[in-house]
Amino acid sequence: MAAERLVVIGGDAAGMSAASQARRLKGPDEMGIVAFERGHFTSYSACGIPYWVGGDVEQRDDLIARTPEEHRARAIDLRMRTEVTEIDVAGQRVRALDRETGETYWAGFDKLVIATGARPVRPALPGMDAAGVHGVQTLDDGQALLDSLDRAPGRRAVVVGAGYIGVEMAEALLKHGFEVTVLNRGEQPMATLDPDMGRLVHDAMDGLGITTVNRAGVSKIITGADGRVTAVATEEGTYPADVVVLGIGVEPETTLARAAGLPVGPHGGLLTDLSMRVVGHDNIWAGGDCVEVLDLVAGRTRHIALGTHANKHGQIIGSNAGGGYGTFPGVVGTAVSKVCDLEIARTGLREKDARAVGLRFVTATIESTGRAGYYPGAQPMTVKMLAEFRTGRLLGVQIVGREGAAKRVDIAAVALTAGMTVDQMTALDLGYAPPFSPVWDPVLVAARKTVQAVRAAGV
Repeated sequence: MAAERLVVIGGDAAGMSAASQARRLKGPDEMGIVAFERGHFTSYSACGIPYWVGGDVEQRDDLIARTPEEHRARAIDLRMRTEVTEIDVAGQRVRALDRETGETYWAGFDKLVIATGARPVRPALPGMDAAGVHGVQTLDDGQALLDSLDRAPGRRAVVVGAGYIGVEMAEALLKHGFEVTVLNRGEQPMATLDPDMGRLVHDAMDGLGITTVNRAGVSKIITGADGRVTAVATEEGTYPADVVVLGIGVEPETTLARAAGLPVGPHGGLLTDLSMRVVGHDNIWAGGDCVEVLDLVAGRTRHIALGTHANKHGQIIGSNAGGGYGTFPGVVGTAVSKVCDLEIARTGLREKDARAVGLRFVTATIESTGRAGYYPGAQPMTVKMLAEFRTGRLLGVQIVGREGAAKRVDIAAVALTAGMTVDQMTALDLGYAPPFSPVWDPVLVAARKTVQAVRAAGV
């Protein structure tokens, strides 16, 4: 009996984690594994690109967890620079294009994994394809940006968008010696936070010398006679630029899947069941940035592009495709970032998220420090907490501060996953010593104040 064949589309976190896990469970005589990757690299950290561009990570290869050669040594037929251009679901085959030779061919599958990732949002505005305008999603993108920085005729940079990628790239460009302007369509930077917490990020960016312009919708990219960017125009003004970085966000790359008739959700991502199997298709799985996942707090699907989820998806897919078993229950929406020494974290719902799903809530915001106030190096921290009206169930936490702020959000992430109330959180047995925390950890102080708000609202 011939070995069954697993085909994987996409050679980064989800795809190659799935291929590797399936190989651990089934040998080459039982399962042939073919993986297609259209780029030059596999199994790399896209989240690390801003830190490579900024010089914190010295070498591009430091971001690569496993090379194509290492995957092939594990009996995975990894075909680089080969793009899948069509999925024939009924015929159980995919059409592949060798981008080096131009050859096209069909490859059959018994089982299929779709891990096509996400693509940067690139508005259809004049000049968006001009030289000097860069999205940052792959290692190829990062290299192109670094090359562009070296060739830039001046030292003025404009970042379009003030989400995670936008603020991280603003820091990277600042470290390169550029004068940085961030154009943000929203009320404040970091739309993943409530505006009152985003204001803290704005103030910190101003203090670093980064100019942030809010409510600034870009209308076009202005170019010179040579076709290279010279400025970015909004309805209110024009901002000179020798290089432009797009940090508007990403959207699921589901072009292939849509064309094949596979189901997508309200956010454009593929829909899967708990085993990461595409809904309605027993032999097709999908994971990583191209899927939607269940938000355990809101009870709805959402799109979250994070390597942490992608690697978990891959492990689960590989287990199921290889004859084992695994499920992915959902997420609570935890994310951390930084701009220079400012740490930014969130988990759960923002105020507008809670309203959108019909939840009534109370909020509390406290200011504290990451260490005992008397201990040298104590830095300020602001914690905002949301809890459900009457029940006190924790709904979300946002933290902005200096050293020691960001990873405190993990306390809240665990509490959210466990469905804890803020009253229950106040009794958590957290570690304490003056170099690490005040006697009352900032998260617990926020929980105590939120308990008071819940009780006051219920009167």
